[in-house]
Amino acid sequence: MARFIIRLLINSVALWLTTLIVAGVSVVAYGDGDTLEVVVTYLIVGLIFGLVNGIIGNLIRIVAFPLYILTLGLIALIVNGLLLLLVDGISDLLGFGLVVDGFWWGVLGALVLGLLSWLIGVLVRPIVGKNR
Repeated sequence: MARFIIRLLINSVALWLTTLIVAGVSVVAYGDGDTLEVVVTYLIVGLIFGLVNGIIGNLIRIVAFPLYILTLGLIALIVNGLLLLLVDGISDLLGFGLVVDGFWWGVLGALVLGLLSWLIGVLVRPIVGKNR
């Protein structure tokens, strides 16, 4: 359970940093948008992204495995961009959340999000590993 919460926090912080770096990716908070509502919105969007990436993303990676080999993994950029757009669509149904301005912004946003998640995970791993 602790691993899930840490992964959720890493995804949420990486998503927040991505919205600061990539102009075409933003998050619309629910309600008035005070600090607590913004933090909860990022946590909810991080949860949605984690679920979409974990369930649908893994299914796509299994089914499209030959395509991954054929393109030397470059298709992952397209798949991750589409998954980010899917999270945009799901959060749009909720009336708040992730907003991606287009496909290429989604690809760039997914690339930045993936790099930031990896970097934060590398930085947090020694701290979390000491508490086990």
